[in-house]
Amino acid sequence: MASIEILEETVGRDVHAIIPNDFRLESGQRLIATQVVGRLHGPDNGPLVVVAGGVSSGRFATRWWPWAVKAGGPVDLNRVRVLAFDLLPGRDEPGVTITTTDQARLLALLLDAQDEPRIDAFVGASYGGCIGLAFAANFPERIGELAVISAAHRAHPAATAWRGVQRRLLAFGRDCGREAEGIALARQLAMTTYRTADEFALRFSPTAPAEAGAPYPVCDYLIARGAAYAGVTSADRWISLSDSLDRHSVDPQAVRCPLTVVGFSSDTLVPVADSRELAACAPNLRRLIEAPSIFGHDAFLKERELIGRALHDVLNPLPALQTREIAA
Repeated sequence: MASIEILEETVGRDVHAIIPNDFRLESGQRLIATQVVGRLHGPDNGPLVVVAGGVSSGRFATRWWPWAVKAGGPVDLNRVRVLAFDLLPGRDEPGVTITTTDQARLLALLLDAQDEPRIDAFVGASYGGCIGLAFAANFPERIGELAVISAAHRAHPAATAWRGVQRRLLAFGRDCGREAEGIALARQLAMTTYRTADEFALRFSPTAPAEAGAPYPVCDYLIARGAAYAGVTSADRWISLSDSLDRHSVDPQAVRCPLTVVGFSSDTLVPVADSRELAACAPNLRRLIEAPSIFGHDAFLKERELIGRALHDVLNPLPALQTREIAA
C-alpha cells in the first residue's frame, strides 16, 4: 500500500495563484496571464524544495530533470516536496520585459497561495539559479538553503552577445512569417553555446558533404535539435526569457542564506570565474564546487554523479518527514 501511495505522490498536482490586477513587472508592464501555475510532487509532510531550470523548463520538473527529481533520486520525492513553476505565465504572452526579480515575486505569489511562508531549499540551474539568487536577495526570510548550478549573479557579456544574435534570429523569423524556422535556427545556435568544442570533436566527423551548403555531420545534429524545439515555445516568449537572463543582476552580498555554488570550467555561458566571484562575495557560502565537464553549460543536465552528490549534501540535512501539526 505504501508503494502505491508513493507512486501517486510522484505524479504531482498543479497549484495556482491569482496574479493581482495591480501586479506590475519592474518594467511597468502587466502580464496578460491571470495566474501563476506550479506543480507539487512528493509527500505532503516533506520539506519544501523549489526546483527551477533553464528557460525551456517549467513546472514539470520530473520531465526536464528526470534523473534528479524522482523517488530515490538526488531530489528524493519520497522525502521532500518539490515545487516547480512555469517561468513566464501563459504560453501566448506577447513580448514583455521580465526580470529574475519579477520571477521571484511571481514565485512568492504562488507560495502565498499555498500558505507556505518559507521554503526549506531552492535548487536552481541555469536561469533557475538566477531566479534562486533573486529570490534569496528579495525574500531573505523565506528561504533556507540555496544551491546554484551553472548560474551566477550577473550575465557575462559574451553570453549576452550570443543570446542577442538568437533574439534577432527569433524576431526576424517572426516578422517574416516564418516563426518556426526562426526558432529552429536560434535553437541551433544556442546548442553551440550549451555544449563544447571537445564534445563536438569526439561525436562528429569532419566529413564534407558533396556540395557547398549541404549539412556536415555536426550540422545534422543541430538541425535535428532545432526542429525538435520549434513547437516548444513562441518567438516572443523566448525573446523575453532570453532578455531576462541578460538583465539579471544580483548583489552577492544580499544573498544571506547558506549558499552552494556549482560551476564548470568548460561553461562558456557562465564562466567559472563568475561562479568564483559569486562564492567569494556571498556572506554565507557553504561550498563552492568547481569541476571539468565535456558538456559545458549543459553539465547540470549531464553530470549526474557530481550534481547528485552536491544535491544530496544540500538536501539530506533537511528535517525528516513530519506532520503538519508538528511543522506548524
